[in-house]
Amino acid sequence: MISSNNMLINPIYTQEALQRVVKKLLTNGADFAEVYVEKSSLQGISCEENKIESIASGIDVGLGLRIIQGEETYYASTNSQELDEILALAGSLSQAAGKKEEVARGWRLAAGKLGIVHNIVRQPHSVEMTEKIALVNMVNAAAWKKDAKIQQVQVDYGDRAKEIIVANSLGLFRQEQRIYVILILNVIAQSGQIIQTGREVLGGLSGFEKFTPAAVADLIEQATSRAIRMLAAKKAPSGKMPVVLDSQAGGTMIHEAIGHSLEADAVQKGISPVYKGKIGQKVASSLISVVDDSTIPNMRGSFSIDDEGVPAQRTVLVEKGVLKNYLYDQFTARKDNTVSTGNGRRESYHYKPIPRMTNTMITPGEHDPASIIKSTPKGLYVKKMGGGQVNTATGDFVFEVVEAYEIVNGEQGQPVRGAILTGNGPDVLKSIDMVGTDLDFEIGTCGKEGQHVPVGDGQPTLRIPEIIVGGTE
Repeated sequence: MISSNNMLINPIYTQEALQRVVKKLLTNGADFAEVYVEKSSLQGISCEENKIESIASGIDVGLGLRIIQGEETYYASTNSQELDEILALAGSLSQAAGKKEEVARGWRLAAGKLGIVHNIVRQPHSVEMTEKIALVNMVNAAAWKKDAKIQQVQVDYGDRAKEIIVANSLGLFRQEQRIYVILILNVIAQSGQIIQTGREVLGGLSGFEKFTPAAVADLIEQATSRAIRMLAAKKAPSGKMPVVLDSQAGGTMIHEAIGHSLEADAVQKGISPVYKGKIGQKVASSLISVVDDSTIPNMRGSFSIDDEGVPAQRTVLVEKGVLKNYLYDQFTARKDNTVSTGNGRRESYHYKPIPRMTNTMITPGEHDPASIIKSTPKGLYVKKMGGGQVNTATGDFVFEVVEAYEIVNGEQGQPVRGAILTGNGPDVLKSIDMVGTDLDFEIGTCGKEGQHVPVGDGQPTLRIPEIIVGGTE
């Protein structure tokens, strides 16, 4: 079990010591001051060309200091383990922020409890490296054996223990340990001049117990069979047509087409004008509800507290088509005179927190998933999405499709390859006319402003009645 009682961070980072640092940050007065302490321990294994190419491990410990004064943020980070040096840095940052007002006396930190605890059965650091290497070699060998058309296999394993402490001028003192594991399989298959890829990821805010024989076998089957199946696919059609997105297609659509646009900094900076000032207005089909939820047990984008110490929570962004909220951290919430939604996240102590998604999803609807295809006489059935690009100012997107099939007379037809979806996020969300009762997630890492954080994206099976499909036929 992840617990705040098993912290391994340097013992100089006591509640009393961090209280001194926060007070030092407040020397010249400030609206808000914060100390963020982090210890990150990681291990990684990479296998390619039938051999272990690299084994990496490392530990990084440090802290970030932040002052918010008006609409300005002052930030500094250090990996110093000396309290006197940290206090000196805090004093320098306070001086740089400038004089505001004297700080009221009698202020003290108070420890806060974790509301959500994510169970960890088998801590990765307790697993011998030989067992981790054996897992990687087994996946590699099994993937090669699937078919003679497999030409390349790459397996990557990683685990990370991230321990954080947050103390701030609101009197908050919270700490959390997060454990992440991930296993990635990439395969390349070839038939003549045709080359296709298959990629699957298994992981989460979880221990080594994530890698059960059944889960690993499914990872291998999904990645290899996709690459092989798509070798026989014909060229994708092009033009405007109905598209059914399977729940297993991945949440690329929701993450990119609307998720980033609802992060409060994008709205406030005018980067996302499509949704600015639209709270309470209809922005999507009445069948669509969008939620960001960091409380889902052991999901990759989950936690107990965000990187500002705010408890994990479930935030309804869109409810039955109506825009309800944005994703806030402390800084953007202050600007809008509201409260943080627990979405203040950072890659490490080197960075200040910014509003980020956690586990973002379109919630399930009322249609039987099979009936969605049956009610579509002709179109494209997308089983797996790939990468893409989105203009957050307009919502225009281009997404790659890595596995798709024709829909013919309401039935799944032949596989097709080379399809690309082109459209406008807000328009697509308004047009969706069927939403399935199922729900599936894809896990990944989201990049923004040079920072990368773990996320989960989910959706049910849904139908877009008309969208531009770019193909090669």
